Amino acid sequence: MLNTKQQEYVDHAKKMFGKTTLSVAELKKANSKFGCKYAPQWLIKNKDYKVGKSLFKLPVEGDVAKNETPNKEAEKILTPVETKKEAAYIVSSLTGNIVPKKDPIFVSFGNYPDIKSIVKSNRFYPVFITGLSGNGKTMGVTQACAEAKRELIRVNITIETDEDDLLGGYRLKDGQTVWQNGPVIEAMERGAILLLDEVDLASNKIMCLQPILEGSGVFVKKINKFVKPAQGFNVIATANTKGQGSDDGKFIGTNVLNEAFLERFPVTFEQKYPSVAIEKKILNNTLKASGKSDVKFVDKLTTWADVIRKTYFDGGVDEIISTRRLVHITQAYAIFDNKMKAVQMCTNRFDDDTKNSFVELYTKVDSGASVEDILEDQRKADVAAQTENDKDSESDDEEVI
Repeated sequence: MLNTKQQEYVDHAKKMFGKTTLSVAELKKANSKFGCKYAPQWLIKNKDYKVGKSLFKLPVEGDVAKNETPNKEAEKILTPVETKKEAAYIVSSLTGNIVPKKDPIFVSFGNYPDIKSIVKSNRFYPVFITGLSGNGKTMGVTQACAEAKRELIRVNITIETDEDDLLGGYRLKDGQTVWQNGPVIEAMERGAILLLDEVDLASNKIMCLQPILEGSGVFVKKINKFVKPAQGFNVIATANTKGQGSDDGKFIGTNVLNEAFLERFPVTFEQKYPSVAIEKKILNNTLKASGKSDVKFVDKLTTWADVIRKTYFDGGVDEIISTRRLVHITQAYAIFDNKMKAVQMCTNRFDDDTKNSFVELYTKVDSGASVEDILEDQRKADVAAQTENDKDSESDDEEVI
């Protein structure tokens, strides 16, 4: 027996479509009059009303379905049902081929051959890659997968990343509560490479990855299912630190990672910036991809960056020019066809003093100064400044006496 609200819906649907057998889409459309965008759950959840795939018959007055309880509360009929802790079905958001594309700009250097060997091996052997920003950590992993034709799933880690983001959770789809696999489960079931990017930004919520980093699978308690990794599954993590935080404050937001978590990575690669020769190849490839060529400009850029890096590692400056920053400059040059404009625009992110000193340094390089000449000038300037400071200190001491 239908209650008042149910009968009102049935009468409206019959009048609207002029028939008693309706599709799910038609049921949804009819229910929109009552302020709900989903098909009525009391109807589609009842197998006695189903007459075919996505087809349901409208009950006539006096019908009492076998599994229907008469006189349900009206407000539970035409409003979305409460989410149940049971998945209607498991869905995947990944379809098709997810093998990365080869980047024409990329040039192999540093740890890349070893990373490629691990990726190609199809073995489970977690890898931790650490190094300063913009030195090709993520691109190296991506291109290793592209060369080996291995699927890659990249997850950018933040302080908010938790088990629901990684393993999966319940989502609303077509009016039903479904379980959607997270990137970790997807990578495990597909036998893909899982890239945990910027992993040192994570909180202790990523400890759910502990059993996964052991290669033995994981029990997903929310759906009562054990997921065993397929052949080829592996985990690679990248970070600016070694998981011990950032003492100098350069990488704010990084955290001290659990020692047990870090211990599950058999090897750690320390990624350095590429050599001058390698960077020249990268920048020339970047210009070539943009339809330009300027070997002299590339030589000056790499010389400029080399001086800044040497000064940075000696403690002379607080900022550094990364390989990524050099690529940005060459891309800006390809767009604006103005070298100084490209340099200035791409150094504007630094504070005024640093930006001005970097631009001034580039003008010296552009005028033909070598790395050795510039470093020698800086050394002499530092000595002169120190001598002046010592004189001022002695003068202050004499005044006190």
